[in-house]
Amino acid sequence: MQTLLISHPACLQHDTGEFHPESADRIHAVRRFLESEDFFYLARDEAPLATMEQLRRAHPQSHIDHILSRIPRDGQLVEIDSDTVVSAGSGEAALRAAGAVCAAVDEVATRRCRNAFCAVRPPGHHAEPTAAMGFCLFSNAAIGALHARAAHGFGRVAVVDFDVHHGNGTQRVLWDQPGMFYASSHQSDSFPYSGLPEETGGSGGGIAVNVPLPAGSGSEAFRTAYRENILPRLRDFAPDFLLISAGFDGHAADPMAHLRLTVSDFEWITRQLMQIAADCCDHRLVSVLEGGYEPRTLGACVAAHVRVLMGG
Repeated sequence: MQTLLISHPACLQHDTGEFHPESADRIHAVRRFLESEDFFYLARDEAPLATMEQLRRAHPQSHIDHILSRIPRDGQLVEIDSDTVVSAGSGEAALRAAGAVCAAVDEVATRRCRNAFCAVRPPGHHAEPTAAMGFCLFSNAAIGALHARAAHGFGRVAVVDFDVHHGNGTQRVLWDQPGMFYASSHQSDSFPYSGLPEETGGSGGGIAVNVPLPAGSGSEAFRTAYRENILPRLRDFAPDFLLISAGFDGHAADPMAHLRLTVSDFEWITRQLMQIAADCCDHRLVSVLEGGYEPRTLGACVAAHVRVLMGG
């Protein structure tokens, strides 16, 4: 079975304005890298629109309606907050981004592909149930996790987030959900200023594992966080389905934060997570793009990540 790449041209039409770090250049860079000969056997498909049913598992209808009502006419930009901007193409892009993750879950769950990577924007892990923030409109990875449970009956679903910023939105959506596991490594004392170690999950049964890393941390601290904290807890949880919030802004060349990771670190963590997926959930794994704001570095990191997925 092949690895599946899901994307959509609509993700390029989400215009955030001149000089905004979360721009269409990110997807252009990813596409250029994934057009090389190494990816000849990468299966490709277009993302569908997420359904209201899929979105409502993570967000109330009032939030969905509010976000879609803020989408402006052609040529205009609207600030949802100081970081989060929408344009005429943003509504479809956001629906395709969430729809991509649900479609990828469907494809992997039914064994039509081995694993999948969703090259989509806007990202999702900062979007809380009733608040868009941090470039994010809908909580893509959490929507996919809840879809895996609701549509396919998986009782234990995990999301592992290696973006340099804590995925407050994913954590909040899954916080009180039984059978849900969220783990994050992220730079401490940085946006959104959440993800403390004592944030361990809600009374409803969701599990959270947070490992903040000091600014300037590199490979050793990153890999130790996973070896000693996240991977053992994930293996003990024994997920039936695994999703990755794949943010590459922890790379040393990325301008948005101050970790010192390299491409080899992203290859390493991808292999570790693939091994747990192989051991616990018959290889069922879906990865979704989150951060990464230096386009060429992002393209190289995504290519390395997908190359490892294909090798599994």
